[in-house]
Amino acid sequence: MAKILISDPVSSRCIEMLENAGHELVKKTEKKTPEELAEIIKGFDAVVVRSATKVRKVAIDAADNLKLIVRGGVGLDNIDGDYAKSKGIKVSNTPTASSQSVAELALAHMFALYRFLPDSNITMRKGEWNKKKYKGREFAGKTLGIIGLGNIGKALAKKALAFDMKILAYDPYVEETDLDVELTDFEKLVTSSDIISLHIPHTDETHYIIDEDAISKMKDGVMIINCARGGVVDEKALLNSLNSGKVAFAGVDSYEEEPTNNMELLNHPNVSVTPHIGAATKEAQGRVGIEVADIIIDFFK
Repeated sequence: MAKILISDPVSSRCIEMLENAGHELVKKTEKKTPEELAEIIKGFDAVVVRSATKVRKVAIDAADNLKLIVRGGVGLDNIDGDYAKSKGIKVSNTPTASSQSVAELALAHMFALYRFLPDSNITMRKGEWNKKKYKGREFAGKTLGIIGLGNIGKALAKKALAFDMKILAYDPYVEETDLDVELTDFEKLVTSSDIISLHIPHTDETHYIIDEDAISKMKDGVMIINCARGGVVDEKALLNSLNSGKVAFAGVDSYEEEPTNNMELLNHPNVSVTPHIGAATKEAQGRVGIEVADIIIDFFK
């Protein structure tokens, strides 16, 4: 039996599975700083976090019995993972649970922008009938560039193919795929795509992968979608390009600072925004909880 700290909310199914496996659960899901986590983490064998809790060095150093950190979600940027591993602590995530949900949100932003859904909703509620103003665009025949062909990127590619789109994909860790996708280099993707969607973690390698230089090489009127992580897109460069018209549209779910204070980006007329809700579906949350429980149960068998 393991003593497990539930630091962020998880599904009732996750709790049920862990309790049925005989583990002791302590739920402390209120918002906490890394220093506050350090105060309570002693004595626990495992800790479960989502995106709110930050497991930093101070908490890892304070943990006297910790063997496992489980992140319910994909990104691990809220965990000092390398440091934890150096202390003999295993770090796990749930990489497949939210793939469909994030891919669908990326598509939703594309639809919203190409068909002016946010604007038309707002103006019609003001009593305006701007039928001639909102001349949209079709997906069919457009080239979608996917940066990162992992679980989410593949899910997006499969869906986009159903809309008769041509798919380019850049991923230095993928050498082949059975999808009807052209694997290419970064240069060709940014210069050839009508829509660019990012599905990569935020690392030193990917920081500002979409910057002023990359945008300058893109087609005029390109759309950029970031349902990945804040920091992979330079928000200042994105705003400048939106204001100049180089980038026609942007869909943003992830921000450099969260909650974001970038009001100029949020209020830009050619931007569709959501508050980092890519994985926030009933189905994804259920799968996340089950994967978290499975990881813990298997680890302590």
